[in-house]
Amino acid sequence: MTQTLEREEKQVRALFDRVERVEAVAERIESREPDQATELRSVAEAALGTAEPVRLKIAASLLALTDRTVRTWVAEGVLSLASEHPQRVDPIQLHRVLHLVKELRAAGRNRDLINSVWNRLQDAALLDREDLKTSLRQLREGQVEPALTKDEEEAAQAH
Repeated sequence: MTQTLEREEKQVRALFDRVERVEAVAERIESREPDQATELRSVAEAALGTAEPVRLKIAASLLALTDRTVRTWVAEGVLSLASEHPQRVDPIQLHRVLHLVKELRAAGRNRDLINSVWNRLQDAALLDREDLKTSLRQLREGQVEPALTKDEEEAAQAH
């Protein structure tokens, strides 16, 4: 069993390493070739999407957390299960969380990681919304319209 676990962990680490190398190239070319950077990120995510769900024990090892902490993160929704029996986490979400944990630790944050990771995941989800992207683009381009008060809205609807 240990050899199987070690082999699986080695495979997941190798995949994550390859994906991170592709992501690093995408980041380097982002300003010059945004479409190609987007394509590279898409290829990286597709590679993660073909991976088998990851055992909790391996996720704990990758994140340098205890098995119990990983189970808590699953229960709290920070990591999502890809299968219930046996419990295994989604490799795409695990990779995303691994990036956040590395960033937080590099910034000296080692305590209360669950809340910090959760907040960053929530921020990322908001920034992925098309309506927010459109609003931010309009703001950057100076296409700003002041919000109407409730009375002004009602008056506009009456006409």
